[in-house]
Amino acid sequence: MAVVRIALGIEYAGDAFEGWQSQPHGRTVQDAVERALGIVAGEPVRTAVAGRTDAGVHASAQVAHFDTTTHRPVTAWVRGSNSYLPSGVVIRWATEVDERFHARFCACERAYRYLLFNAPVRPAVLAGRVGWFHLPLDEAKMADAAAFLCGEHDFSAFRAASCQAKTPMRILYEASVRREGDMIVFDFRANGFLHHMVRNLVGALVYVGKGAQQPVWIGDLLRSRERARAAPTFQPDGLYLCGVSYPPQWLLPNGGRIIVRPRLALI
Repeated sequence: MAVVRIALGIEYAGDAFEGWQSQPHGRTVQDAVERALGIVAGEPVRTAVAGRTDAGVHASAQVAHFDTTTHRPVTAWVRGSNSYLPSGVVIRWATEVDERFHARFCACERAYRYLLFNAPVRPAVLAGRVGWFHLPLDEAKMADAAAFLCGEHDFSAFRAASCQAKTPMRILYEASVRREGDMIVFDFRANGFLHHMVRNLVGALVYVGKGAQQPVWIGDLLRSRERARAAPTFQPDGLYLCGVSYPPQWLLPNGGRIIVRPRLALI
């Protein structure tokens, strides 16, 4: 039978899983999604994804694809698979795509949002869904510092030692910081991200916000290319993959600009 390629939009709460990538213990998002799709397909299914998130990291707009010889209405891939998925993950949409489409390699932009609860006492209702920092933070200084990040740079100072990317060069199109009540919202959009890059950026910006460094320090870090000079990696709880963009030729929802920013800061 002919093989068809299906693209998926997936949302998940990362604190319910041990990351995206499949593991022998089977407690990852990929394991859960592939089990559900396999039941609907009646055959084993293997997915490829736009961005492999770490344990504790969430996604409001993850994109994946898989190949299958089973022909189903696209509604079956959504409603059928969701009936077999745990509550912490859901398939939002599905569409048949050209066999040349690849969720990772065809993506031209990715967007992340970090939600940081800034108050003396830790959150309870939002535990696991937002980061937390107890000391007062100056969001204006952090916004000034974030401006140094935009453009094409070598982000080695914000790259995990385990990062396997071939180059540390990335183009950051957006780096913004704003406050909504007790919540500080960090938005980043780039052509790609290094391993732990967003969490390392947030950690450095928090150092500026608490007064340990001035905004120009961020520029100094970029130029140094030294991870050891930067702040520790920030906790994963508040990090969301909230957007992936593709050229319009792939006929994905909204012309390929798939952005769903979490609004926990407003509840």
